[in-house]
Amino acid sequence: MPTPALTTTSDGFLLHGEPFRIISGAMHYFRVHPDQWADRLRKARLMGLNTVETYVPWNLHQPEPGTLALDGILDLPRYLRLAKAEGLHVLLRPGPFICAEWDGGGLPSWLTTDPDIRLRSSDPRFTGAIDRYLDLLLPPLLPYLAESGGPVIAVQVENEYGAYGDDTAYLEHLAESLRSRGIGELLFTCDQANPEHLAAGSLPGVLTTGTFGSKVAQSLEQLRAHQPEGPLMCAEFWIGWFDHWGEEHHTRDAADAAADLDLLLSAGASVNIYMFHGGTNFAFTNGANHDHAYQPMVTSYDYDAALTENGDPGPKYHAFREVIARHAPVPDEPVPAPSVKLPPTVVELGQRSPLLPNVGLLAKPVRTEDPVTMDELGLRAGYVLYRTTAPLAGDGLLHFAGGVGDRAQVFVDGAPVGVLERERHDESLPVRIPSAGAAVEVLVENMGGVNYGPRIGSPKGLLGAVTFNGTALHGWDSHPLTLDDLSALPFAPSDATPAAQPAFYRGTFEVVTPADTFLSLPGWTKGQAWINGFHLGRYWNRGPQRTLYVPAPVLRRGANDLLLLELTATTSAQALLTSAPDLGPVKP
Repeated sequence: MPTPALTTTSDGFLLHGEPFRIISGAMHYFRVHPDQWADRLRKARLMGLNTVETYVPWNLHQPEPGTLALDGILDLPRYLRLAKAEGLHVLLRPGPFICAEWDGGGLPSWLTTDPDIRLRSSDPRFTGAIDRYLDLLLPPLLPYLAESGGPVIAVQVENEYGAYGDDTAYLEHLAESLRSRGIGELLFTCDQANPEHLAAGSLPGVLTTGTFGSKVAQSLEQLRAHQPEGPLMCAEFWIGWFDHWGEEHHTRDAADAAADLDLLLSAGASVNIYMFHGGTNFAFTNGANHDHAYQPMVTSYDYDAALTENGDPGPKYHAFREVIARHAPVPDEPVPAPSVKLPPTVVELGQRSPLLPNVGLLAKPVRTEDPVTMDELGLRAGYVLYRTTAPLAGDGLLHFAGGVGDRAQVFVDGAPVGVLERERHDESLPVRIPSAGAAVEVLVENMGGVNYGPRIGSPKGLLGAVTFNGTALHGWDSHPLTLDDLSALPFAPSDATPAAQPAFYRGTFEVVTPADTFLSLPGWTKGQAWINGFHLGRYWNRGPQRTLYVPAPVLRRGANDLLLLELTATTSAQALLTSAPDLGPVKP
C-alpha cells in the first residue's frame, strides 16, 4: 500500500512531508445544484479554507441493489475535479451511515426495511451489502485520491459510531474494506468528544477526531486523554443547527462561533466547520429525528452556515475569515458579493388538476386484502393513496392499528374528514360513513426517514389493519406516488372557489435573466413545489420555513413553469418569487 499523502506526527499533520493544518468546511455536493459547485468552492477558498468535506449518501448513489448513480447532482467525480481545480483538498466521508439530517441517515431503504438485517453491525448481511456497494463506488473515485494526484487526503470510517454501538469487528471490517479496495489515504473516525463515545467509536491504528460546537478546551482535553499522541482535530465544529417543522429557526451568534473557532486554531487543532455551506434538502431527501416523538426536518439546510443556503457570504463568513487570517494565509482577493436576485415576480396558478380522481394516471394500483406499508410497495419516498369501501354506514371511529407513517389525510366519498400524524401518535378518527359501500381514501405522506438512533428504517404508510367500529376494512387498492413524472396529469382552468382537496396547480412566469430567487406561498397550506420539473421540496405553513430556495440554474430565459401539489387548501391563486429568504422566526 503506498504511503498516504497525509500523515500524522505526535501533534499534527504532514502533507507530502510538510507541516499542514486542516482548515476545512463541510459542503455536501448532493445539497447544492451542480452548476453552483464551482462558485461555492471558490468562496470556500476565499474564506481561507484549504479543504472541504463531504458525506456520500449511499441511498442516492445506490437506489437499488447492484446499481450506481454518478450523474447530475450525484456526479462526485466532477465535484472532486472542481475542488482540485480550486486548489482545495477533500475529506471524504462515505459512511455507510452519514446521519446528516438526511433521509434514513443515508442508508438505502431497500436495506433498512429488511427486518432480519442488524444495521451498523458486523452482521454479514449488512457488511456484505456495504462491500457490494463499495465494489461499485470506489473504483471511479480512486483517481481522485491524493496518492494519484487528486484532492482526497483522508477518508472517514463510519460516522459517530460511538453514539450507536461498540462493535469493533464492524469498524475493522469497514477499514479493511476501504484498504482492500485501494484507499491508501489516511483513515479517521469521528465521535462526540466524551470518553464513552470516543472509546466505542474508535479503532486502533485509525486517527480519532471529535465533534463539538462549544466547550473547546474541555473537548480537546477529552480528545487528548483518549488519544495521547497525534493531531487534535474537530471533524465537526458545529456553528449552527438544523430545523424541524413546527420549531423556530435555529441560529448562532457569529461572534460567539468565531471566538470558539479562534480557540480551536489557537490550540493548534485542525478543524472542519460544520457547515460551511448547508444547501437544501431538495425533493424528498430530508431526514427526521425520533426521540419522544417523530420530528421531520424542513427543506432548507441553511444551518445558519458561513455561506447561506443560496450561497451568499453571511455574518459568519466574514467573522471566520478574520479569525482564519490570524492563523493561516487567506487569499488577498475581495470577499464575494451577494448574488444578483430575480426581481420580485407574481405567478398566477390558473390551472388545476385534482389528485384523487387522477391518481390512476400517476400510478397503477396494487390490490391487497389488507393495507400494506410503503416499504412493502417498494416506495422509497413520496405518498401512497389507499382506497377501499366501507362495509357499513353510521357514525363511529375509524381506527388505524399501529398508526400511520407519517401523516395521513382521510376522505369519505371524496370529502376530507380528518388528519392523522405519527408525531401525535394518532390512531383513531371520528367519521360519519353515509352509506355501505362509501369510498374510504387515505393519502399517506412519508415526511422523511429517521436519520439518527435505533429507529432508522421505521416503516411508512399504513402500519396495520384499518377498522370502522371494530369491523375490518378489506380489499385495498394502493397507488404508490413517486411524483417523478407528472406529464400525464390533465389540467383545466381553475375557478376562484377554494377546494379542500389535494390538487396540482400550474402557472407560468417570464424570466429575462435567470437568477436566484425564493418561492413564497402565502395562503397555501402544505405540499410540494417544482419549477421546470426540478423538485424544490416540501412547503408547509406550520413553519418555521416560509420560502423555498430556487437556484438560478433551475430557471431559463423566457417562459418558466411552476407546479404545486397542494394537499389541503389554498386561499390564493398566486405564488410570489421574492428576493430574500424567510426561514422563520429565530429561536432565542
